[in-house]
Parts: sequence; structure tokens; C-alpha cells
Amino acid sequence: MNVIYAFLSVQTVTCEESEANLQCGEVFFFILVIHRADYGRHDQTTCSNLQPHCRLRDVQYAVCQTSADSLFISIQSCNGKNSCNISASNSVFGNPCFGTYKYLEVDYTCQFQSATCEGSQANLQCGQVLVIHGADYGRHDKTTCSAGRPASQLQVVQCSSQTSTSVVAESCNGKNSCTISSSNSVFGDPCVGTYKYLEVVYTCQFSGTILVDFTEWGQTSVSEAL
Repeated sequence: MNVIYAFLSVQTVTCEESEANLQCGEVFFFILVIHRADYGRHDQTTCSNLQPHCRLRDVQYAVCQTSADSLFISIQSCNGKNSCNISASNSVFGNPCFGTYKYLEVDYTCQFQSATCEGSQANLQCGQVLVIHGADYGRHDKTTCSAGRPASQLQVVQCSSQTSTSVVAESCNGKNSCTISSSNSVFGDPCVGTYKYLEVVYTCQFSGTILVDFTEWGQTSVSEAL
């Protein structure tokens, strides 16, 4: 059975000393989630234009690739942003094979993100099947949902309800739309006296297909949609 995604999945290749430009379009509530990144060389054809043969080493015997640092660096630079530029260069990723002309491969998806202030209703809609990837009720900065609030309600920025993802997933997964209250009565009060908000990251997938659930580190689970 084929896997079909209703969200944007992108594979990019950027030649050495160029800039990788990762984009989720102009819609601000789409965010980047990096699934794979590798800086090196795995064949003699990719990014080979005008390069001498000696810089395209025989990769049949010595595959050139960076360690897990490639993924970590890309995640740290780009995850959660609407767009991101990252240099395909030795200065960023190190040099895994001296004398070889390398390239950066990045696989990423663009996922929905919503933020709903405390006391309001989060309304998740996509027309297909909602799949919740993460949720958090709390506060992590002093600017989100800060309008009209006294400074005393914005000071605590390490505040998170541990049950957020499971509560939202149980309420919304598999539905075409979902409304859930951003409130202490639903999620508990992880930081008394702080004005909180609910953040939800989700994708829209077609009903009747296999759903592949991703976290920022890669594939986590597979299930069949309703």
C-alpha cells in the first residue's frame, strides 16, 4: 500500500559553497521539520558539472559522508522556522573527505503550526485527516500571546503541560476538523499565575492511506487512517 502525504515533502541538493534555501512558502503557519541531512558525496554525477574527475572520487570504495552532526546542525538551524538558509560548506559541516567536491542533501516537510492564547478555542481544520505531531500548553517566550498582559504573567518561560500532545491527539487525530480549548481545565495549570498558550503542530493526510508519523528526528510510527 502506497504512502500518500497531504503535506509538502521536499528533497533538496545543494552543491558545495552554495546556499541551501529551505522554504515553506509565504504562509506563516507552515514550519520546517528536517528529517534527513547529509553533507558529502555518494556518486560521481551529482554536482559534477565542471569539476575535474579527481574531485569526484570513486565512491564505490569510499563513500564520503558526515556523521549525525549534519542532521543535528540542520535541525538546530532550521526546525520550526518558515524558511531557512544554510551553507553547504566545510566551515559549517566539517570536511569528511579532503579534496572531494561535496554536496548537501536535506529532506524536510512543511507542517502546520497554530498558537492559541489561553481562554480561546484552537480550531484545527484541513479538509482531510488531522494527524497531530506535537502540542504544548504553557509558555516558552515573553512575546507570544502577550498583548495587554502585565509583565508578571509573562516572566515564566519554561512552562509546559506534559500531557499536551496526548490530550490533543486523542481529541483530534483522524478527524477532518477539531476544536479544543486552550485552558487549564483541559490541560491542567503547569505554571500558576502565568498567561499561557497552546501550540499544535499537525499535518493533513488523505483518509484511507497509511499515515507515517514523523518527529524532528525521523519516522516514529506507522498506522492506517480511518
